[in-house]
Amino acid sequence: MGIQLRQLRENCPGVERVGAKGMTRREAVRGLPDLSEATLARIEKGELNFRRNVGNLRTLLKRYGVTDEGLVDELVELNRETPNEDWLTGYRSFMPPGMPHFVGLEAEAVAITAYHPTVVYSVLQTPAYAKALYETGRPVEDTTAEFVRRNVELRMERKRRVLEREEPIRLRVILGEAALRVPVGDDEVMREQYEEIVQLAGLDQVSVQVLPFRRGYRSHHDFAILRLGGGLPTRVQTDNAWGAMSSSDKPREIERFTRRFDTMVGLALGVEDTITFVKELARR
Repeated sequence: MGIQLRQLRENCPGVERVGAKGMTRREAVRGLPDLSEATLARIEKGELNFRRNVGNLRTLLKRYGVTDEGLVDELVELNRETPNEDWLTGYRSFMPPGMPHFVGLEAEAVAITAYHPTVVYSVLQTPAYAKALYETGRPVEDTTAEFVRRNVELRMERKRRVLEREEPIRLRVILGEAALRVPVGDDEVMREQYEEIVQLAGLDQVSVQVLPFRRGYRSHHDFAILRLGGGLPTRVQTDNAWGAMSSSDKPREIERFTRRFDTMVGLALGVEDTITFVKELARR
């Protein structure tokens, strides 16, 4: 709902100049005393809905020039269904900026294409690996045991929602060889993680490839491309050095990261060779 509202606002007839396109959030909420720019921004990011005042939603749609009653009813229904995603509420205080929006979209994506050069991608992780990863960073990031516990819970819930849906999501992951070589936790943690990757790579909707230590192009930054379906724009997400998540649905950025992934596919081990590679690591 948030994505569609933002698109409608940015593409509606302008209010300041004749022939202009789109309006700012300030223009959109003008005259609505219980709806601020900041609140509308959070709604567009999927962090809030119009639970208390659906009238504001209808007013915005009218201002955006939406005359299709079917679309109005669809968005009102989406707003009504939003509380079903309240599972995220208990984790928000433990999540970095931008992550709640990404996690909400992740659970709705029809396909995810992801790359990580140094650690196992989040939804492939075992609980023990995830916990060891967070525990390793505790002294540096000054986090608590509660922070670790809640983030491991969140990671496993994300994994369940991506991999155990009624309509399977298509998941393609490339892992840098370092993601499998650098030890996280003890030998048993790593062995269990290797076995989990082999098992998941055997699923019809999942493909995992390892990008080995060899000459050729490789992205130095992790990223994930979420294809949402239903006419919604594809989004790309990447982490930044401050711990927050950055995302974009600009076609130019989607094309750039897709090109990066496709280039690495040609350099990475094939799926079967990857499974053999990971099995060998597990035997060691």
